[in-house]
Amino acid sequence: MSKQYYLVSQLPDISAAGEKSTLPITEKYYRDLCSRFLDSEQIGVLNNLSLEAPREVCKTGSDFLDKWYDFERSLRYALCQVRAQKMKKDAGSIPVSITADILQAARTAVGMDSPLSAEQFLYDYRISVLNNLQPLDNFSVDYVYAYGIRLMLCERIKKFDKVNGTNSYHKIYDAILDGDR
Repeated sequence: MSKQYYLVSQLPDISAAGEKSTLPITEKYYRDLCSRFLDSEQIGVLNNLSLEAPREVCKTGSDFLDKWYDFERSLRYALCQVRAQKMKKDAGSIPVSITADILQAARTAVGMDSPLSAEQFLYDYRISVLNNLQPLDNFSVDYVYAYGIRLMLCERIKKFDKVNGTNSYHKIYDAILDGDR
């Protein structure tokens, strides 16, 4: 516990980082810092931190991460389900782990006109759920994992850029049109 106090006290606040501002810490630095304070089992869990939940349910060794991955898995299944329904494809049955609020969030995101707006909405929704799941003990190893997930979410949303996205879209669209000729 005392080691985690020193670790958490060195982690800068990233909750107020805006879309345009730079983060005060990188994921690489976060992982390096954690490796100095966590034991080998905790580092193993940390090394497997990901924004993409494993498809199959498996225990991570962290109650927080198990809940987070259950949520993320359910959200991704809900997004697939709603997108399939929108395209009038058979999507199969909805897994029981998908709650009404997750399904509603997926419907809202899929219904948005702009992919960027949908990503921003999903980012805000994920951060809200992360805030609810995050442990109350700020010096627990689960808090350190929650910090890592938050950092990865922030880094991911900062990569979205309207100009670059529009240019990429036109490049891909033009390549498709050129392929038809």
